Amino acid sequence: MSDVLIQARNIHKAYSQGTGMLDILKGIDLQIDRGEAVSIVGASGAGKSTLLHILGTLDRPDQGDLYYKHENLLKKTDDELAEFRNKKMGFVFQFHHLLSEFTALENIMMPGRISGMSRPEAKGRAVKLLDQVGLLARSHHYPSQLSGGEQQRVAVARSLFCRPEVLFADEPTGNLDTQNSLMIQDLFFQLHRELGLTLITVTHDASFADKFPRQLRLKDGQWI
Repeated sequence: MSDVLIQARNIHKAYSQGTGMLDILKGIDLQIDRGEAVSIVGASGAGKSTLLHILGTLDRPDQGDLYYKHENLLKKTDDELAEFRNKKMGFVFQFHHLLSEFTALENIMMPGRISGMSRPEAKGRAVKLLDQVGLLARSHHYPSQLSGGEQQRVAVARSLFCRPEVLFADEPTGNLDTQNSLMIQDLFFQLHRELGLTLITVTHDASFADKFPRQLRLKDGQWI
């Protein structure tokens, strides 16, 4: 049985710029096996975030194919992709995007409540996730009452609510001080080990990227 989880073939992406087009990705090929931890690095504008968004089905390429366990995801409609993404993928971004009017616990419960899960079931799962990221004592605190690192840990817990197979992280430590950055890094690798997550991370932090067993580098939309 193949362990290939994600396979991208000949991915191209361009955006309009003034009177012409700006090529962001230029024929990217990539294969990621189940359970891998991969970092993607490169200068600003290299195409890292664009690639991550395409791999996570948040955007579509102009050309190419994207397979998940040998199923071509780009043949799905946008609604089918959204349903697939909610079941299989988790996302953490540089900014935590927590809802300020809800507590840490309620923010983590949100994906379950949106999908129709009962409040008791959603609360039970959220409590376990808060405990897993070391914030059980902060369950009823609002985002404004949490440090930057704590807010990001809540965001990580929320990304895991639907029990994804793969976790995408786009500059997850980019808005944190050194101490909180190291805490989030440790948390990612802990979750990778304990949950068997496939972890794909874009980062400018060279020391963070170097901790990954596999590091890929983009320059001008191509691998180097």
